[in-house]
Amino acid sequence: MPRISEFFGVVVAMYFNDHFPPHFHAKYAEDEALIDIQTGSVVEGPLSSRALGLVEEWRKLRQAELMSV
Repeated sequence: MPRISEFFGVVVAMYFNDHFPPHFHAKYAEDEALIDIQTGSVVEGPLSSRALGLVEEWRKLRQAELMSV
């Protein structure tokens, strides 16, 4: 899976033309969650609240760029 970012132990990856809704994968330690790009909601999987907070800040800063992929 193509990594698009890595910060504070969180790895963010995204497949081109993956299934709906538009989302990315966030991995932290043993957890992996699918995050909706538009809303920031967790579509599937667990992620600690600490990691989820970091991912949400990252998503907000890059939302327009992520939607253009």
